[in-house]
Amino acid sequence: MSVSTPLWTPTAMQVAAAPLTTFMTAAGERAGRPFASYAELHGWSIGEREAFWDLVWEFCGVIGQKGGRVLADGDKMPGAKFFPDASLNFAQNLLRGSGNGEAIVFRGEDKVERRLSWDELSALVSQLQQLFVSLGVSKGDRIAAMMPNMPETVAAMLATASIGAVWSSCSPDFGEQGVLDRFGQIEPKLFIAPDGYWYAGKRIDVAAKIATVAAKLTSAAKVLVVDYLGTAKDVASGIAKAEALDDALAPFAARPVTFEALPFDHPLYILFSSGTTGIPKCIVHSAGGTLIQHLKEQRLHASLVPGDRFFYFTTCGWMMWNWLVTGLASEATLLLYDGSPFHPDGNVLFDFAQTEKMTYFGTSAKFIDSVRKAGLRPIDSHDLSTVRTISSTGSPLSPEGFAFVYDGIKANVHLASISGGTDIVSCFVLGVPTAPVWTGEIQGAGLGLAVDVWNDDGKPVREEKGELVCTKAFPAMPLGFWNDADGKKYHAAYFERFDNIWCHGDFAEWTAHGGMIIHGRSDATLNPGGVRIGTAEIYNQVEQMPEIAEAICIGQDWDDDVRVVLFVRLAPGIALDDELEKRIRTKIRIGASPRHVPAKIIAVTDIPRTKSGKITELAVRDIVHGRVVKNKEALANPEALELFLDLSVLQA
Repeated sequence: MSVSTPLWTPTAMQVAAAPLTTFMTAAGERAGRPFASYAELHGWSIGEREAFWDLVWEFCGVIGQKGGRVLADGDKMPGAKFFPDASLNFAQNLLRGSGNGEAIVFRGEDKVERRLSWDELSALVSQLQQLFVSLGVSKGDRIAAMMPNMPETVAAMLATASIGAVWSSCSPDFGEQGVLDRFGQIEPKLFIAPDGYWYAGKRIDVAAKIATVAAKLTSAAKVLVVDYLGTAKDVASGIAKAEALDDALAPFAARPVTFEALPFDHPLYILFSSGTTGIPKCIVHSAGGTLIQHLKEQRLHASLVPGDRFFYFTTCGWMMWNWLVTGLASEATLLLYDGSPFHPDGNVLFDFAQTEKMTYFGTSAKFIDSVRKAGLRPIDSHDLSTVRTISSTGSPLSPEGFAFVYDGIKANVHLASISGGTDIVSCFVLGVPTAPVWTGEIQGAGLGLAVDVWNDDGKPVREEKGELVCTKAFPAMPLGFWNDADGKKYHAAYFERFDNIWCHGDFAEWTAHGGMIIHGRSDATLNPGGVRIGTAEIYNQVEQMPEIAEAICIGQDWDDDVRVVLFVRLAPGIALDDELEKRIRTKIRIGASPRHVPAKIIAVTDIPRTKSGKITELAVRDIVHGRVVKNKEALANPEALELFLDLSVLQA
């Protein structure tokens, strides 16, 4: 899959300037020997976990009491305890900036633009903290927010964490049942929602949704309505227990924020699995584990430094929002965007990057592919000279996507394809700013993470597809699942496949360069003739074709075997005829293998996606096999599933 020449190689000056290089020197001093490569540093980080994580705490300047021990029961997974004697507060670590410098710049499509200084952000957090306490919120209580990606959302999360309460969020485009399936499980004390939001130039009113959800969230003593459209007072007046946030904050004058000192493993976030195969799992993440993992990733792998302009296109229903906001702990300015990334056209995020002098541009593989297929070339139309890193996640970035970044967006940039998940609210594999970028490859495993690829027999493999595993405990492992007192659901999700080993559920492959290719979710892999095939390998071929807008592939049980079925959404004006089918099959046969060639190719007008934009192969597979999709509310476009129901072409 790779070519003989890397797409990008850092210069000697870039390597010298990378915080990772400074860290490597410090690590060598601790180890008593210099490290000549990232691979050597990574080996030390997993071989000497206590020394490594202790150095991360010191190097990143974690605010708190570290305590005497770094790791207890380190051989247990689950069960290991990192920094068991430590105390800290997550919000205190993020609110370390002060003064008139920008903490947050917010764009709500082309309708709203706001800027908050560090002092203004702290003042808002202070008011929210006082409000929450006055409403009876205390340690361990949950606050649930159905919110746009806007400054009040960040501030409310920080106020929640400052008290020691637990934050959980989703985006306001979730359906009523989708919100209740999530927040109903965790019984929040407060529910926060907007009066509406903008998307694709349209004003979206959510008053009726808030009223329905609030009526059924009986645990919530108060509903706070945040003003976005200018109608918060009107919306709140029609809902029991509701009040406009501005009115609720009015009695409280800003003062210094107080921070509750809490154990390292105190609950911080509850995130939710996508829920397309049943009610979403409620994944509980710790304050200390989330903080130190994010600091490591952002300082060392993303080279984030004070004053950086840090952006990730995300909603509050995706873990990348949680990852993004930790950028405050590096004293970076958060660049928040809420709305469609294609309104009024596909240049809007590049306009944002140019205007705000963005240094870190985070987006999805789908966005990069959409820009490419739209024929846009930001490299010619925008000044992206400040952009140091472009990051991609959400799904595997195709080799064509890699090439397009350098050809069509920016030639001299660190392209960091990253992969991890909601399960760890962080990454297993990600960018290495001191190493080359190779076509189609994620650069390497995260420091401190014993990532490997195992075959079905539990043996490590190289340049061969297998299960992505982590063989040693790490701080960002969840505390567990909510309402799973005996831990059975948690154990079944990650540790059932291989004893005492985290099995992540990705189908992956180490490359000759020490990088990694993610071939898709292992529960969505195809098994024709008993040979495991990753769906990403097929997408990488067909989505190169201009006739194909996007595709989704499943395995259909057929004749005591599995056959590959490919659904394609065609470009405007294109019809799926025999000639195009032949070219699709030829492209897959030559670019992947004869095993990958679909038995059936079917044109559809839409493809179902989760709220975070990922295509959902499992839901399509269930529909094709006549099984009920248990949680359609997890989908952004559940009506698309009807296109796959009872297809006569799949009965022969």
